[in-house]
Amino acid sequence: MAALRIGLDIRPLRASPFTGMGRQALALYNTLRLRPDTEALPFTSVPLTHLHRTWAFCPSAPCAIEDLRRPMARYRFERHFLPDALSGLAADVFIATGNHGLPLGLSEVRRQRTKWVLQMHDVFELTEPLARGSGWDAFAARWFDRYSIRHSVALADAIWVPSEYTAHAVARLFPAARARLRVLPNAVPFEPWQRLQQEIYTPERYWLLVGSHAPRKNVPWFIAAWQKAREMWPGAIPELVVIGHPRDVPTVPPHVRFVHGINDGQLGNWYRQAERVWQPSYAEGFGLPVVEAAACGTPVATAFGSALDEVTPPGALRFDPRDASALVQLMFQAGTEPPAPAEAAEALQAWAMRFDLPAYAARVDELLADLLVQANKKTT
Repeated sequence: MAALRIGLDIRPLRASPFTGMGRQALALYNTLRLRPDTEALPFTSVPLTHLHRTWAFCPSAPCAIEDLRRPMARYRFERHFLPDALSGLAADVFIATGNHGLPLGLSEVRRQRTKWVLQMHDVFELTEPLARGSGWDAFAARWFDRYSIRHSVALADAIWVPSEYTAHAVARLFPAARARLRVLPNAVPFEPWQRLQQEIYTPERYWLLVGSHAPRKNVPWFIAAWQKAREMWPGAIPELVVIGHPRDVPTVPPHVRFVHGINDGQLGNWYRQAERVWQPSYAEGFGLPVVEAAACGTPVATAFGSALDEVTPPGALRFDPRDASALVQLMFQAGTEPPAPAEAAEALQAWAMRFDLPAYAARVDELLADLLVQANKKTT
């Protein structure tokens, strides 16, 4: 039996390697690469001297890293490079990993020859304000995002989403896609999070918040509540560390530390040494930091709603992402409760193992089998 040839768009791995989308592109590529009877074909666009050119399929023309977010560079890749490259390599399946990016301008023969998968992490490019600046460049990027999403949804034989929440959100926007939606929870490789180590300097006590760029992350609102709680109970409320950039908030109060430009080894230690990880987003397609914190054995506190209802471990503190007064009271409770015993950390880690790579790989196998069955039904 011939190996299943699966093309994979790994551009998110180069454009944003330490974000959730970049990590998931890597997890999927490694899963396919180790899968029996499968040939993984990675596609990307990078500068001429980039290491990815040694193991991925790339256009001959170089592409600057910053161009990966620019409409014309993306159009050239999806319209002029991908269709011919996929045809020449006789790919059986192609997976776009970045919410959009399935090839443009396909003939009907090419549409039928390959099975198309769209991995949609969320629909916030269509429903939420984005921190992408203003002016013509931002407008053009957003327009192309929306065009590419709609094209990819229409072309896809299957749409893989990380949560039931995201599945419902996609179905509301694209009712015709409902039957093609499948849930593939994000991968959180358990073993790497245990051994990722890089020395960092941390406050003696601190709470951690991961991600600050998008307005839906709700960071200024959370910081305002934290500041009020700190003023009321200065001895009880720890310092706050935000993995993100200070330009994402209007002002940075005292005892709030922003950390950015870090790798996963450093992030792992920030998780492990925190008293608690908070996730105040009012809209999340999955909520990767919640599971990553649990994999490190660190307690979490999450907002009600969106996909956080699906990925919050049992017993975690919960709060309304719009009720600041209640959050302030919850912070006092969290700041004064005794440290969690070692058994609690072990229970969190055991819970997080449901997102480990073996479970993820088994689900990918199920989805690929389902994709091929559905494709065969169309041709008979």
